[in-house]
Amino acid sequence: MRRRTFLTAVSAGLGAVAFSGAVWHEAAASASRSLPSGGLRAGAGPYGPLGAADANGVALPAGFRSRVVARSGRLTGGLLWHPAPDGGACFADGDGWIYVSNSEVPLVGGASAIRFRADGSIERAYRILDGTTLNCAGGRTPWNTWLSCEEVFRGRVYETDPYGARAAQARPAMGRFKHEAAACDPDHRAVYLTEDESDGCLYRFTPDVWGDLSRGRLDVLCGTGGDGVEWRPVPDPTPGVFERQTRHQVAAARHFDGGEGCHYAAGVCYFTAKGDRKVWAYDTARQTVTSVYDGGGTLDGVDNITGLPSGDLYVAEDGGNMEINVITPDGVVAPVLRLDGQAESEITGPAFSPDGTRLYFSSQRGPSGETAGTGGITYEVTGPFRR
Repeated sequence: MRRRTFLTAVSAGLGAVAFSGAVWHEAAASASRSLPSGGLRAGAGPYGPLGAADANGVALPAGFRSRVVARSGRLTGGLLWHPAPDGGACFADGDGWIYVSNSEVPLVGGASAIRFRADGSIERAYRILDGTTLNCAGGRTPWNTWLSCEEVFRGRVYETDPYGARAAQARPAMGRFKHEAAACDPDHRAVYLTEDESDGCLYRFTPDVWGDLSRGRLDVLCGTGGDGVEWRPVPDPTPGVFERQTRHQVAAARHFDGGEGCHYAAGVCYFTAKGDRKVWAYDTARQTVTSVYDGGGTLDGVDNITGLPSGDLYVAEDGGNMEINVITPDGVVAPVLRLDGQAESEITGPAFSPDGTRLYFSSQRGPSGETAGTGGITYEVTGPFRR
């Protein structure tokens, strides 16, 4: 919907990239270790260099292939695919699977789903949320629902059913603010939420009953000096238009410039901030927040983020050179795909199929740069991803 304007000149050389191996490895056990001197290993990533762009305009390593599964304004599985596809996730469904995708347009945004058969063919597509506005990112839950987040002033989180059987439900207890992404932490029975404001916060929602997001406590991350942090309750999670907004209600709240993607794995909540140009890591055991990527390498315009059990993180670019980069546990940052000829777009909604062999994502505006029209393209990449 918007064009990012935060991008500045990228610091030269790999020496500008900083990692914290201590949070990357064995976070739950609080083991102290660091990466080898220099932090980032130069050279190709785990899949090798990118080749020339294929017929779909996607540059991939050897052994990978792409296909287009949907285009905005065209029929996909019997559904007119929505404009401005954004955040997404995959869900197992019998011998097939489902990919859900938000629509980041005003008033009619909502979310749609594509159901794939076991052989990867499309069975059908359908709407799972209507009548909402600027649905940006979100997150899947352990009980197989999709949290669709409105990136608008006093926006809401909507809990939706990717299988299309139950009506979507607003979850105001999770806060009314400019939502971006959500990541569930089943270990601590909490949901982390990012906020796309220049002084946005990281929130933690703890439901009264795990699996029921209708009631609970909303906390905001606060600094305690250095990397140390703590959580404090937000006094009024649903402020009125002229009341103090959530990010300004607690004086000690820690602020991040443009919160974006969010992903939880092995005791760590990873989240990105486009203005900071960093990938951050909240270590739940140490109660610290540190930067695991400080820019300056091949990854720029940090945005949506996902991961696999291998420990690899996949970060999509908004701007930059339209890549998805992998960040490996041993300190490699490298592109795994690039979209050529789409400089006015952004990559959104990266999500892996349940078996980890297929990566879905969208180009929100495509080569045309159109937001509300027919520019959006949703892709599938198949290959030997490290699972």
